[in-house]
Order: sequence, then structure tokens, then C-alpha cells
Amino acid sequence: MREAFLSAHKALKSDGRFAIVFAHKQPDAWETLVTAMIHSGFVVTSSWPIQTEMGNRGRALSSAALASSVWLVCKKRPITTRPGWDNKVLEEMRANVTDRLRDYWDAGIRGPDFVWAATGPALEAYSKHPIVKKANTPGEVMSVGEFLSLVRRMVVDFVVGQVLTGEKEGADMAAADRMDAPTAYYLLHRHDFGIGEAPAGACILYATACGLSDRDLESAWDLVSHKGSAAKKHNENEEPDPDAETVPEENGDSGSKIKLKTWAQRKRRTMGYEAPSGRPIPLIDRIHRLMHLWRAGDVHKVDEYLDDNGLRRQELFKRLMQSMIELSNGGSEERSLLESLSNHIQAKGATVSDAQLSIFATEGTENSEK
Repeated sequence: MREAFLSAHKALKSDGRFAIVFAHKQPDAWETLVTAMIHSGFVVTSSWPIQTEMGNRGRALSSAALASSVWLVCKKRPITTRPGWDNKVLEEMRANVTDRLRDYWDAGIRGPDFVWAATGPALEAYSKHPIVKKANTPGEVMSVGEFLSLVRRMVVDFVVGQVLTGEKEGADMAAADRMDAPTAYYLLHRHDFGIGEAPAGACILYATACGLSDRDLESAWDLVSHKGSAAKKHNENEEPDPDAETVPEENGDSGSKIKLKTWAQRKRRTMGYEAPSGRPIPLIDRIHRLMHLWRAGDVHKVDEYLDDNGLRRQELFKRLMQSMIELSNGGSEERSLLESLSNHIQAKGATVSDAQLSIFATEGTENSEK
């Protein structure tokens, strides 16, 4: 690819333009493209995601195949261009991408298309320089892979913010930034694919964007299961879930599938009580643990869990609960449990400690008046 770009660079006039059309769900493919483009001496001047595939084509009817291609318009980078610094490049990248993400979302771009749509405007800042140095680490450079990872995480935060706000008032980037990686992945997967089978490529992209691997999702966090003989044997021992959605299989598609586990299928004893390697417990684990406790009818343990983990006053927890209610199927047991839990939390919003603080505040006021 680099040799092809070098030939194009050599043939291009100094004021000429070079257009690249690319679409791929694998992060490595984009890293290869961008590396070849920058090493060949090109800088991105503008970009657009353009819908190039028909939505009713056979492959798109039962998969998350990309419907858009990213069009990059490039020009020659001046040979006198100096290396850039990561802090300035990232600041410019965020300024470029923020407004464009809103435009892409309003245009109806979703799923893997949306993740890669941000790559173009992000590259406008990064590709200006032959290399980008790390300001706080002398002698080291920011690789293309590192840069694209930051871009993907920014896109993930935007989508998570949209889901948390119900896509009504714009993305809540502050809330999304506080969201742990496993829960962010869960929301992305559930929002785009539901509980049905999803193409592995898109899931791996989302996992990578959240700083996870598909292996982490299955073995460490118990969030997904893979389609195949091993996954089938594993699922045969699980109770069928009436809330699970079904998606028709894709004939002739050799790609594997990944399925998000339902709350009822996640039965690890440690779920919600501890996380692998001493890491923070994901919010999605806490909610699924509460659902199991509530289903068992143990209200005392539900209240104890809420108070011990300080969840009653945690706004992000409440917003995640509401998002999960909206993502669940109407009339399902999942929605019924979530709504009952939400009502219980709101009805018992005042804890014992809250009441004690209120008493102390009242006594303090009376003593001051005396």
C-alpha cells in the first residue's frame, strides 16, 4: 500500500489532490492505511463518510456490514513540515471531531460506520506532521495505533453519552467519560445489536475502542458468548431466556458471530461483588447482581447492596438503569425487573445515614438558635 501511495505522490502535481476511498471494520486495516498514507507524504485536508452500499442488499439484511465508505481528500505535505507535539495535535483533533460527530449522528450514521466516520476529521490534525512526538516522554513518538485508539474512545464516549441521554438532549460526554469499559461496551452492543447475534468484526471494533479484547469480554467479564461448537455446548447448560432476541443467520457468511449474554445468563457468584485482578466492579455487573437479588425476592439484600456500594446517590447508576429500561423489550421480564428496581430505589432514596444527617442538621440549627 505504501508503494502504491508513493507512486501516486510522485505523479501528483504540487497543487494536486489525491482521493482515497476506504471501508473496513478491522482496526489493523485502518492503521495500515494511515501509516502508508503519512509515510508517503500525504496530509488529509477534508473527509466525508458517504453511503456507498444499498441497505437492502443481501449482506446488509442480516448483518452489521458497513454501509458507508470514508472518502479522504489529501494533498502533498510540504517537505519542510516539522514534527508535531501530541498535546497540540490532540487538542486540534478534539476540536475538529466534536462538531463533526454531532453532524454524523444527526445524519443517521450508526454502528461501525459511525466509529470510522470520525477517522477522517481526526486525521486532518495528525497527518499534518511526518511524526508526532510525545511532549511528556522525550524521545518517544505517538504511533498511528495510539492515535486511532484515542479517536475511537472519543467516539465511544459520544455514543455512550447519546444512549444515556436518550438521544434527546445531546451527548453527555462527562457522564460517558466516567463510564467503565465493560459497561460502555455493553451499552454499545445492546444499542446497536440488541441480544441477538452480531458480526464478530463489529464487536471486536467496539471492544478495541473501549480498551478491551473479545477474549476479555468472554473470559474475564462474562459479557458475551461466541457462536460455534464450544459456545453451543456452553449454552446448552444455560436456561433459555424468553427475553432474548433472534436474528436470522447470514447464509454464505464465513464470519463468526458474538452474542451478548442476558442478565439471566450471567450467573458468576462473584459478579457484582468483585472484578478480575482487583479492578473496579463494572456498573453493568452491579445492576445485573441487583436484578438477581430482586428476582429472588430478597429486598433486604437489595437495600444492603445499594447502601454498601453507595448507589442510591450515584447519578450515573440511575441514568444507566433508565437506559437499560429503554433498551429492553416491552413486556419482558427484564424490563419488569428493571422498572421495579428503579421504582424501589426512588421510593427509598433516603438511607439511614441520610436521616441521621438530617437529625444532626436540625439539632445544630436548634442549638445555634438557643
